[in-house]
Amino acid sequence: MKKALSMVLIGLLLVGLVAVSGCADSTETEASENEVPVYIVGTEPTFPPFEMTDDSGAIIGFDIDLINAIAEDQDFEVQVQSIGFDALIPAIQSGNIDLIASGMTITEAREEEIDFSEPYIEAGLAIAVAADNDDIESVDDLQDLVAAAQIGSTGHAKAQELVDAGVLSEVKTFASVDVVMMELVNGGVDVVINDMPVTQAYINQQPGVIKIAGEKLESESYGFAVRSGNEELLTMINTGLQNVIEDGTYDEIQTKYFS
Repeated sequence: MKKALSMVLIGLLLVGLVAVSGCADSTETEASENEVPVYIVGTEPTFPPFEMTDDSGAIIGFDIDLINAIAEDQDFEVQVQSIGFDALIPAIQSGNIDLIASGMTITEAREEEIDFSEPYIEAGLAIAVAADNDDIESVDDLQDLVAAAQIGSTGHAKAQELVDAGVLSEVKTFASVDVVMMELVNGGVDVVINDMPVTQAYINQQPGVIKIAGEKLESESYGFAVRSGNEELLTMINTGLQNVIEDGTYDEIQTKYFS
């Protein structure tokens, strides 16, 4: 009798443990399903007003506010990392980051390496010169001059194109736009070729130092970028972008940084 009773008690105990284990597994599965995904965003934070650092060292800017608004709309979170501009595409290809939010122009060459979202802003390239330089008004006035540009940027590509065409004599490249601008201010180069809104932001911060010469060189569109084939994240970004445009959030962010 004692032996039979012991076997019954052991059986009941095992049933209870299985039931508890099942509840635990169910709870863990439910918690896992409710977790908000977190995506790593790469950016090069010397490109105001799109990305920059504040006095505390936090990365802020138009792109950062916009991608955060999209993330909130689509129920995911982002963590922003500072990465050199020319290292952004390799970083996303290697899986070190999930998306790029860094004032990146959509180009055919880049589309062969990464997938872009729908455009979120129209930009373009501009020629910048010292404020007292009245000799340069267009590309026609760049003969045998030296330009500076951010490495890996479309400004760099345009400057190199002008070198190859025999217009510019040389293009000097630097890792960040603030260094590019200082090279112009210090007289190390004759001109800078850079995105117009970023150049204008620098002029607003440092009035009377440099100016834009002539008209915009060409139109460009910025897009967020993901690893090639990451359709799930790309769809969320495009859907979220459309939603924040429609609900007025986009206009609020634009006014904040471009007023």
